Amino acid sequence: MKFIDEAVIDVIAGNGGSGCMSFRREKFIPFGGPDGGDGGRGGSVYAVGDRNLNTLIDFRYARKHIARNGESGRGSDQFGAAAQDIVLRMPIGTIVTDADTGECLAELLTPDERVRIVKGGDGGFGNLHFKSSTNRAPRQKTSGWPGEQRKLRLELRVLADVGLLGLPNAGKSTLISAVSNARPKIADYPFTTLHPNLGVVRVGPEQSFVIADIPGLIEGAAEGAGLGHQFLRHLQRTQLLLHVVDFSPFDDVLDPADQVKVIAHELRKFDASLLDKPRWLVLNKIDIVASGELESRVKTMLKKLRWKGPVFSISALARTGLDPLVRAVYEHVASMKNPPLPELDLRFSAPGQNEHV
Repeated sequence: MKFIDEAVIDVIAGNGGSGCMSFRREKFIPFGGPDGGDGGRGGSVYAVGDRNLNTLIDFRYARKHIARNGESGRGSDQFGAAAQDIVLRMPIGTIVTDADTGECLAELLTPDERVRIVKGGDGGFGNLHFKSSTNRAPRQKTSGWPGEQRKLRLELRVLADVGLLGLPNAGKSTLISAVSNARPKIADYPFTTLHPNLGVVRVGPEQSFVIADIPGLIEGAAEGAGLGHQFLRHLQRTQLLLHVVDFSPFDDVLDPADQVKVIAHELRKFDASLLDKPRWLVLNKIDIVASGELESRVKTMLKKLRWKGPVFSISALARTGLDPLVRAVYEHVASMKNPPLPELDLRFSAPGQNEHV
């Protein structure tokens, strides 16, 4: 299925039905009085988060969603039926925004979360509604109220605990396939990954986290080079960024320190808050580095960057060094989800000890 993470749609709620003006006509019952019923409510449009969806492709081709109008009221005290609501099922992580005003209408973060996007119009009043002790034969009725309509912009930001970023061919897809159940396309040419991939990493019984791999960035992505910044939004909800660096010693590979600087520069251009997230360096492809050179190369790179954060040396292809990385990532994610409780002062004080007269 094609991955679509943006769409623009029109949603139109139904109008309310008109009220009815009618009088009771029955044999042997004079002055039957008004019996015109109210109109029915128009259908509303709701957005619902669905854990089984991972793309907005359905809204790329179905751009207009119109709810039915409510039924008009009828005589004999019959009220009009309300129209059925429309439910739009969207992937978890979808942001629904009014395209004209920019107002955020909904952010679907939990499964089966239900948010009303546009409200159907209320039904009009029949003349039965206007009956009173001083108005025995009302001839008033009202039309139904119109339903709301909006142009919506849908934006999907995948929900993941950990995000992978780096230059093309750094080994991100190989890494996510080695530690999770994801099976992205892997090849020896740039931009093999064309859309985000999600994988679940199992650490132990009831111990897991979700990892996301996005297409690689290159210098000048802010100006549209490569795939640009169009997929960086998927990292904004992550709790930890793993910066994968190609550490192979080939001449055509950019210096590892320069790789880190290029990505940091592009992150700053897109959203400076991404640089405030915890970011760990993952030095990949160490299996083709001479064992005697590895430590000195790592020290040289960290000295150039003045790096103070965690650093892991791995080989995703040879599955070397993955266990310590996975365990450290899980412990970090678990600590972010379940922060330690503040310590309580349990010292005993006798009644009245701290009272002031």
